[in-house]
Order: sequence, then structure tokens, then C-alpha cells
Amino acid sequence: MAGVDGMGGDKDEKASGFDARSAEAYVIRDPQEFAMNIARALENLGKAASEWLAPRERGDIPQNSASPMTDLVKTLSDVAEYWMAEPKRSLEAQTHLLSSYYDLWTKSVAQFSGETPPEPETAEPSKTGRRNRRFADEDWHANPFFDFLLKTYQTTVAFADKMVNEAEGLDDHTREKALFYMRQMTDAISPANFVFTNPQVFRETVATSGANLVKGMAQLAEDVAAGNGHLKLRQTDYSKFVIGHNIAITPGKVIARSALCEIIQYVPSTDKALKRPLLIIPPWINKFYILDLNPQKSFVKWCLEQGHSVFMVSWINPDAQLADKNWEDYIREGIGFALDAVETATGESEVNTVGYCVGGTLLSSALALYAQEGDTRIRTATLLAAQTDFTHAGDLKVFIDENQLAALDQHMKAVGYLDGSIMATVFNMLRASDLIWPYMVDNYLRGAEPLPFDLLYWNSDSTRVTAASHSFYLHNCYLKNNLARGLMSVAGKRINLGDVKIPVYDLATREDHIAPAKSVFTGASLFGGPVDFVLGASGHIAGVVNPPELEKYQYWTGPSPSGDFDAWQAAATAHKGSWWVHWQSWIEGHDNTRVKARPPGANDRPVLADAPGTYVLA
Repeated sequence: MAGVDGMGGDKDEKASGFDARSAEAYVIRDPQEFAMNIARALENLGKAASEWLAPRERGDIPQNSASPMTDLVKTLSDVAEYWMAEPKRSLEAQTHLLSSYYDLWTKSVAQFSGETPPEPETAEPSKTGRRNRRFADEDWHANPFFDFLLKTYQTTVAFADKMVNEAEGLDDHTREKALFYMRQMTDAISPANFVFTNPQVFRETVATSGANLVKGMAQLAEDVAAGNGHLKLRQTDYSKFVIGHNIAITPGKVIARSALCEIIQYVPSTDKALKRPLLIIPPWINKFYILDLNPQKSFVKWCLEQGHSVFMVSWINPDAQLADKNWEDYIREGIGFALDAVETATGESEVNTVGYCVGGTLLSSALALYAQEGDTRIRTATLLAAQTDFTHAGDLKVFIDENQLAALDQHMKAVGYLDGSIMATVFNMLRASDLIWPYMVDNYLRGAEPLPFDLLYWNSDSTRVTAASHSFYLHNCYLKNNLARGLMSVAGKRINLGDVKIPVYDLATREDHIAPAKSVFTGASLFGGPVDFVLGASGHIAGVVNPPELEKYQYWTGPSPSGDFDAWQAAATAHKGSWWVHWQSWIEGHDNTRVKARPPGANDRPVLADAPGTYVLA
């Protein structure tokens, strides 16, 4: 075979075939040291298993702990039932798959021999673009072994998707769940996830005689211990960040505190400020400092520089004692409490508000309630990647149906809250090929340590959510879509977004996998007053936290949201730069009156602590 031994022969022949010298990097040089390191790695793996088992044996993690595995098995069983019900149908599907594998094997043998065979007629892999970065190593294509593994995997992924898409008798929700769960499974079995089927990991394991696995398994044990029995997947170097020291450092004071939140008033950076203060309501399923990561990325700091008097709601990280705090409590003891604090601090009874993600959903429902109660303090509302209609809510709806919510409610009733690690896992599963498996490989197989990244530090700093509020949210928004339908009941009143007549600035982002742009657009048309719908580039975080100084991305504007989203998007006008500047003009267009800036603690008003406060540290 031309070029197999790499010792002579025509240069072109060597280039077209497989050069055996490249296989030397995969040959173990010191079997004894390798065996010893494998034993050490297995010992560390045992420690990880002990850290996982210990809290379960103590009863710290209830046996009915929420898990999507039960629903995964049931959903994929529905798919399998269709194919197994008719033997001929099942045989044809298997024959097609085996034929594809045979074609791949033929091509692989030909490549090893130095031939250039025609491409096999196999189905195109489904959504393989999302995995391309994980297969960037040259040997995925240059080495026939890894090339065969990759193409076999891609063919298997395409076959799995075909089995779901062509299964008859599935309702839309079940098919959507099946595709999602199948994607999770095929992501998990990727050859990139295993030591001896990932060329980079294989080479590093040989080069270090397995020392990478020793370190990786030690890190796995540390991360399970850090998660108290759950895997707290490290995505960044946590040691490089300290809240209040190099992250969330915009100067301010905590001026009020309730059972559910602290209210931060930031120190002004201009002599004059807009007369209407700005109150920001972040999501309570994450911590507020995503809007104050560092001086270069801080929305809070930028708003201060534009002349806003900025107030921030910092939600508590609840424990079981707050299990009964519900949606209305978050309105009364959160938004309502914050409005009272702002008025006390500034003397102003009219405010501008910003609600991010579920904070925007809560703000929208509060506005509808206030419209009935005659509370007119909020004069404008800005919604950032916030859904009010959940018809097109994306992959998160996979986890929402009657059976799954019943199991989740049972779990939360037993514990009193939903643990942040479960929420983090769910959100990571939405982009598993980016947020789970690369870190599993780098951290635990390669033994590498992640680089410091403030955004991923925030992403890992997850919070719990109270049982009552989360159950209300999932049932009334995701499951029944009651907020959009005018059927949500709060404080004994049926609220309707059509009653909200104040101006609304509604931002969606094009690549958002949590609050899809189409979903945000659909909800934007429900308000009874003027709505400026703006579409930002990028996703749920980067599309929102987009300082003008970075000169990244762009945004689109168009007519009031109604009709078809794709049609709106096609006719929209593109603008370079950040939506922040456009939003500031929108705010000033409603009231640009300026007054003397108002620092926290002025006129002997009480100050409880320095920003970022105490609740954010839990």
C-alpha cells in the first residue's frame, strides 16, 4: 500500500494515502506508568462517586429529585413503538442504516489504501454545524480511524433524527420532545466525548501516560463536592472573581430590604439626572450583576453616565423558609416595595422601569395588575428578552407538560424550592454541544483548567427559586399561557395586558434560545399602548449586554409588532452598533427633564449596606 510505512515511495502517493508515522502519537511508550496513572484516575473517580452518593445516603437529596430521565424514556419509547409495531418497517430502517455503515467502511478502507473513492450515498447529518468546533482536530479527517468514527457518528445522528421525524402518530409536543431528547443522547455518545475516540485526548493521554486523566478525575470529584452531590460543571476559573471586588463593582448603597429583595441605589456620575428614576427588575433565577459585570460591560454604569438615577432589585437566594412566597409576593414585596423605596429616596412618584427575562414577565403582569388598581407610578416599561406570550417559547417547553409539572411540583413541595443546579442543568441542556460536552472533555478527560471569564462565572452562580412562585410561573405561562390569554389571576383579579397603556420598549434577540425572538414578538402585540419592538443581534445575554464602545453586533427596528414575525424582520431597518443608544433616545423622547443628581443617603435617608449588598453573596 502506497505510503503506509512512510519509508520512501512517490511523494504524491504518500500524500494521497495514510502516513503511518502519524500513528506514532497514539502508541503508549511506558505501559507501567500508564497503568499506574489509570489506577490513580480510577481512585479519583471513586472519590467522585462517593461525593455523589453521600448526600443521597444522608437524605439531603430526596429520592424523588426532579429529573427529565423518566420523561425521556417514555417519549423515546413512543417513537420506538411506531417502528417496532411493523416488523417490515423496522427491518427496512435497520437495513438502510447498515447499508450506510457499509458504504462508510468501504470508503475508509479505500482511504487507508491511498485511493480516492466516490462519496458514499448517505443521508446528510442533521444539524452537524453545531458540532463542527468539536471536530476541528486535523486527525478527524486525516486519520482513517477517526474519519470513520466521525462519519459513522454523523450517519447515526441523521438516522436518529429520521426515526423521530418519520414516526407517525406523534402529537407535535411529543415529537418536539423526542427530537430534543434524541439530540441530547446523540450529543452524549459523540466520539469527541471519550478518551480513545477523540484524537486530541488520545494523544494527550499517551503523551502524559494518563496523567491528564488523574487530574481530570480529581477535578470531577471536586466539582461534585462543590455541587453537594450534583455536578457543578466548572466553566471558568472561579478563583479569579470576587463579587464586589472585581465584579459588580459600580458604587452604590442598599437603601431598603424586604424578605425577597434588597434595593440598591447607585451613586450618580453626572451633576444632573433625569427626573424620572430608572428601576431595573432582573430575573430571580439568576443574580442581578449580569447587568454590572465589570466597568466595560456594565449596563448600570452606562445608564449612570447617561444621567439616569439607577435603582436595582437584588433578589434573595431563597431557602425552604420562603417556600410559600408566590407570584403576587414577588410583585408586592419586590416591584411594589422597590417603587416605594425609589419614591422615598428621590421624592419622585413617576419612574421608568426595565425588566429582564422573567423579571420582564413579572413586570408585565404587575403593570396589568396596577392598571386595575390605579397605580400609575410606572410611566414607561422596557422589556429585555422577556416573554409575555409562550406559544413559541422554544426548547424550554420540552420540559413542560402536565406529567412533568406534577413530578416537579412534588419535588419542590418536598424541598421548598427548586435548586439552582437543576435550573442550570436545564439551561445548559438547551446548548449542550456548547455548554456541557466541551467542558466535560476539557475538564475531566484532558485535565485542563478553564480560563477566567466573567460571563461564565455569573452563569455558574445559580440561585434557587421558591416552590410557590416557580410553580405559578410554569403553570400560568409555559403550560397554559394564561398571561397572554388574559386568564392569569393575581391578587384575586384576572389581569389583561391590554390594560397596559404606557409606552413599552420590547427588545428581542435573534439567536435567543431561552426567550426566542418570535415568542417575544408575539407577546409584544398584547399591550394596549404604544410598543416599540426592537430586534438585537446575538443571543439572550450577549445581545442584551452589548455596550456601544465595543462596536459589536447591530439591531433592527420596524413598525409596531403585529402579524407575521418573519415578514416584520424582512422589512425591518438595520442599524450598526448597540441598541442601548437607541433605547436612550426612546427614554428621553418620553421625558428628558433633568434635575440635580440624587446620591444615596441624601437628606439623612437610611443606608443599610454598600453595593452590591448581602443577598447577592448567598
